[in-house]
Order: sequence, then structure tokens, then C-alpha cells
Amino acid sequence: MKDLRERLAAQGVHTLIAQFTDLHGVARGKFVPLAHLDDLLTDGVGFSGPSIAGSGLPRCGPRSEYWGRGAASTATALPWLPGYARVVCDGFVAGEPFDACPRQVLRRQVARLAAQGWHLRTGVEPEFFLLRQSNGRWLPADDADRLDKPSYDLKSLPRQRGFLQGLQQALEGCGLDVLQIDHEDARGQYEVNFGHDEVLASADHLMLFKMAAHALAEAQGMVFSMMPKPFANQPGSGMHFHVSLWNGPVHDRHGNARNLCVPHHPDGAVDSRGLLSPLGRQFAAGVLAHSAGLCALAAPTVNSYKRLTVGTSLSGTTWAPAYIAQGPNNRTALVRTLHGRIEWRLPDASANPYLASAGLIAAGLDGIARQLELPAAVDDDLFALRLDQVRERGIALLPQHLGEALDALAADPVLCGALGETLTAQFIALKRDEHVQHARHVSDWELDRYATMF
Repeated sequence: MKDLRERLAAQGVHTLIAQFTDLHGVARGKFVPLAHLDDLLTDGVGFSGPSIAGSGLPRCGPRSEYWGRGAASTATALPWLPGYARVVCDGFVAGEPFDACPRQVLRRQVARLAAQGWHLRTGVEPEFFLLRQSNGRWLPADDADRLDKPSYDLKSLPRQRGFLQGLQQALEGCGLDVLQIDHEDARGQYEVNFGHDEVLASADHLMLFKMAAHALAEAQGMVFSMMPKPFANQPGSGMHFHVSLWNGPVHDRHGNARNLCVPHHPDGAVDSRGLLSPLGRQFAAGVLAHSAGLCALAAPTVNSYKRLTVGTSLSGTTWAPAYIAQGPNNRTALVRTLHGRIEWRLPDASANPYLASAGLIAAGLDGIARQLELPAAVDDDLFALRLDQVRERGIALLPQHLGEALDALAADPVLCGALGETLTAQFIALKRDEHVQHARHVSDWELDRYATMF
């Protein structure tokens, strides 16, 4: 601790941000003077438990206090906030790991992998919008960003270079490997790709990305938004996961870790033309088998289900899966199979990265345990098929609204077991309330359509 405190002080750090993530995937925390680093890393810092969304903790008694205990390896000086360093916290209650802390939930699934001598690596691809408000309406921050199909547009992308370069430099300054940044398929929409990392580290990185992006956008008078579908006639924001299963320790300095999803010929040589090993196929089959329940974790808002539709948009497609299928390099399927990895295309930008990752692992391990067969590959453009054609092929539809996804989650013992009893109950209760509030809301569309019709 002394070495860490001296290193941070040498970087000009005077204050720590003790940061944890709530059930909704929102960063929470408080400032802690650097002089109290030891306290943060040992007992942790205290928070009022019932003040934290989804904790389910009482308002009094020994279990009313939530302790955020810092992980020393995550201490990182923040380039966009000179003098401050983030420390990621795990939740503890009454001296024990808190079962409803999203990071603790993921830790439990990581431990299940480690018991097999495995670890999971993920590459997360968050999409997001840069917005502004005008006369009560939300609009793209860039007024000139008006193309119907703006993917990879090199006119609008440079206009946001101040924000995007600042974001890249901030993330690289925190040790993240930024692979690329592009303009996505909706007006005002962008994507950042990170290098693959161990699944817990990837979730930590995603939260750091959100903290940086919110602050940098606000400094430029914009709003950084990971709302899944802010504009009805344009594609929404996904958060695709590139996933591979590895053996060996997470930090293998000797190069012995091996990607267990890479296929091999009978003689042991790598099958460079193949996609997934038998183990990788079983993992992917588990993900597909639990897709209905996973939908609640990967698409956790009422707005999410306006993204998970097949139909036209200004750009010509939504780029979001609606059917439970897999296919080789098929971006219209829920699982896109690639050499030695899968791309899980279900999650949207509002997903809590810890809970989505935990559910992914539990589903994949169930597929391995039951030696599930991966459904036949789909080579067709699923967006171009009629619903009756999809049904003829035996391909199931994803839940069509949040309530349906919550029903599927509640009926899935594998996923509920992974989340734990406390978090499952809190998640389903909070999200059912969100679904009911949305169902009862009377929108402008309804008034415009029905007020004078009858």
C-alpha cells in the first residue's frame, strides 16, 4: 500500500474515487483523500445500503451499511481529471462479499471458470450517441450529421475529433488498448473498440470508458448517451461482446495460455478454415439455449426492445438481432461465429457489463456441462426473411418486450443461480416496475392517434 500511495502521489494524485457499479450499470462512489488509501483497500469505505439501487438492504441494523472495498490493481490516475485516481470497489456487507454486488456476481462466475483451469476473454464494442437538447427535443450534437446512411462517414467523424481524440488519449492514458473508433449507422452515433482482456477487467474498462466519455462530452456541451434506441427511425446502440475461452492463468507470462475455442485437425494442427472447437461450440450452444433469459440482462430497459426488431431504418437495417440463431460471419444472427471466437450481438449499450458477462459465462458453462449441440448454422440474411420463413426453419424469436424477458429470466434456474437469490429478486422487481410504468404511460403518439379518432 505504501508503494501504491507513493506512486499515485508521484502522479499528482491527491484524491481517490472509490467507484462501484449499481444494479443498473451506473457508476457510483465517493471521493476519498489519498491519505486514506489503506482504509479503502482493507475495510473499505461505507455507503448507506438502502440508498443504492438494487441493493435490497434495510434502513437500519448491521446489514444497512454497504462497504466498497477497493481492488489495488485497479488504481488508475485519470488524465481527464488531474489529481484524481479511480479505484474499483467490490461490495461487502457485514464483513462478507455482498451477493447482490454486480462485480461480486461476476467474480463468482470467474471463480467457476478458474476451478476448471479456464478464463474468459472478452472484447467489448460499445456504441453511443452524442446528443444535445433543443426546445425540449433530443438531437444529434452535430447539426451537419444528416446522412441517411452515415456509417464510416469521414465528414462527420472529423468534426467530433476533439471529443474522440480526447477520449482515446484519456483511455490510453489509463492503460486501455483502443483499437479503433468509427461513426456508426445512425446520426450522431459512434463506436469505440477495445482490445480483448480477461472478462472482469473488460467490465472494469467499460465502466471507466463511460466515466471518461460522460465527463469529456459534458465539458464540450454535449450529452454522452448509451440509451439503446433514442431515435425511432434509426439504428440503436449495441454493445457486442467478442468472446473466447482460454486455459491457464489470466496473466500468463510464459505464453502457455491457449484459446480453447480454436478448432484443430485430428493430427493436432490448427484448423485455420474452421470456426469453433467442440468446446467452443458447446459454449455457444449454451448461450443460445439461454438467450430468452439472457435478454433481460443484455437488453435491460423498455427502450431496449425498440432496438431488438427487424425492420427498415433510414440506413436500411437495424443491425440488432431478433432471432435466436448462429451463423458464420453473419451479422444478422444473435451469435456471429468466427475463427476461435464468437461475437455475442444481443447486448445493448444499457447493459450492466458485470451482469451480462456473468450470465454469459453461466449459460456457456451450462452448454459445456450438458454437451449441447450448436444449432445448424444460418447463412441467410435473417433480416430479409419473412417471419413465417424463419418459423419454418425452427428459429425462435427473442422476447418482444421487457416483461417477456423477465418472465424468461425468472424461469431460468441457471441464470437465477448465477445472479444469486438477492440480486435476482431485486433485478426482477425493479425491472417489472419499469415495465409497468412504461405500459401505463400515455405517449404523444397515442394522443395524436386516438384523441379525436372515436
